[in-house]
Amino acid sequence: MSFIASYLKISSEEFFAKINICNQILKECTLCPRECRVDRTAGEKGFCKTGDKLFVSSWGPHFGEERPLVGYYGSGTIFFGYCNLGCIYCQNYTISHLGEGDKMSIGNLADIMLGLQRIGCHNINLVTPTHQMPMILESIKIAKEAGLYVPIVYNCGGYEAMQLLQILDGIIDIYMPDFKYSDPEMGLKYSKAKDYPQIAKSAIKEMHRQVGDLLIDEFGIAKRGLLIRHLVLPNNIAGTQEFVRFIAEEISKNTYVNIMEQYRPCYKAYEYPDINRRITSKEYKDAIKMALDAGLKRLD
Repeated sequence: MSFIASYLKISSEEFFAKINICNQILKECTLCPRECRVDRTAGEKGFCKTGDKLFVSSWGPHFGEERPLVGYYGSGTIFFGYCNLGCIYCQNYTISHLGEGDKMSIGNLADIMLGLQRIGCHNINLVTPTHQMPMILESIKIAKEAGLYVPIVYNCGGYEAMQLLQILDGIIDIYMPDFKYSDPEMGLKYSKAKDYPQIAKSAIKEMHRQVGDLLIDEFGIAKRGLLIRHLVLPNNIAGTQEFVRFIAEEISKNTYVNIMEQYRPCYKAYEYPDINRRITSKEYKDAIKMALDAGLKRLD
């Protein structure tokens, strides 16, 4: 089975046009659904606290991701600082809330991508990239011209603007969004995003339209497609029943879904009694049963 990364198929002119559109958006930022409309090129900062420079926390081969991403030599993971969501229980809160990391040049990020490919990583895994995509796109273009060829993974919180996703069409090979909540009130209370469910559903539909179900080669390595993560939260706060119904009925029963059990209270979760504990084994088993009963066939 032979795959060619999506971004290798578009012309330099088309790539440059996408970058230019993104850079224009930065002047009145609507990169994410919050639509802060600040001029990030002039030093103004909105919800994500990020200007027009790359802000990177860490990078390296990651072996804790889903098996089709990890493969034999790891997923080439790059963690970007800050976030467009405000999850009060975030396990990476030192990165997403506290801004652990440093500014980096576009050229340096391209070198990191090439370095991860050189040591054998099966993909470039962009973690929380939404608010930094104009700069990331430029880095991908530079890396492409210097020999990058592995798939690009868009690893996000699911809170994505349609405008940006349409720009990314033809660039991203593997979309890996979260689906955090089915209830708007839960989105507001725990991530400061009341419109989260409707935004995430629309985003996932567009992602699936672009890349389809997850395609895995004969060696078990993901090459293209959609992979969705759903973190089970205590007291059914994540709304798993509606999530699995949506995926089965409106996306595809062949969607690769990771229903995750590793929730633990972090950051400010101790201030909220309903999420200030780990999930029980019954809560997790119930979530898996919901997925199977809905007809989902590919559970990680």
